Amino acid sequence: MSATQLSGYRLMWIFVMFDLPVGTKAEMRAATKFREYLLDEGFEKSQFSIYARFCNGKEQFEAYLRRIEAHLPDKGDIHILSFTDKQYENIVRFAGQRRRRPRRNPDQLALF
Repeated sequence: MSATQLSGYRLMWIFVMFDLPVGTKAEMRAATKFREYLLDEGFEKSQFSIYARFCNGKEQFEAYLRRIEAHLPDKGDIHILSFTDKQYENIVRFAGQRRRRPRRNPDQLALF
């Protein structure tokens, strides 16, 4: 891979944010199933109902988007955002009135 392909402007982050109903047992099961699906796809919980995953470009983002779309629950609101790696570096985090260090982006893959 060239340096252009590993650019922070090509590498991306996917954020899945959702508000799913949990008023019935069936709705709770659907919400749990969706969260478990995201975890199985390599997403990590960023906050309650917000999951994030690193991907290596627009093509991989589109592939994840299609797979998520195939596993959407029947009810609820789901928003999917994409950020470049450079944009992700600029996210400001606070926890308990204190500014947190920026999250460390994953190391680049090394293929042998």
